[in-house]
Amino acid sequence: MFSSDSKKLKEISTTNVSTIIGEGTVIRGDVEFTGGLHIDGKVVGNVNASPDSQTTLTLSNMGVINGNVDVPVVVIDGEVEGDVSASERVQLLENSKVTGNVVYNLIEMSVGAEVNGQLLKQQSGTVRAEKSSPKKVISQELSAENTD
Repeated sequence: MFSSDSKKLKEISTTNVSTIIGEGTVIRGDVEFTGGLHIDGKVVGNVNASPDSQTTLTLSNMGVINGNVDVPVVVIDGEVEGDVSASERVQLLENSKVTGNVVYNLIEMSVGAEVNGQLLKQQSGTVRAEKSSPKKVISQELSAENTD
């Protein structure tokens, strides 16, 4: 029934799935849910959930979201074109591709997962950019001639 490998999802409770968007189904518009949502189809719009700790979004390797995601626990094995925000945890499996920023409290990435955007760590209700690239050092050439 679910296309994602259950071994990969063992640490996240997916038994509380109350809504399934099946393969071949396209939803145009925002989706708001409570409980668990499993997507094998496509959502063109934002996916939001109440900040309940029992709320989980599972996007299978066949699933696509064209919009922003704001859910406490997110498991992605498909494609998201938009920002992903999870107040608790983000799990990116090997087929996941996120084109947008990922805001997280805890993150787990499998080999092969792809993020084309920034990884932003939440800290005490705020978001802090992770520095992943070295700082550029700009040198200035001092002239021997100084005018006063």
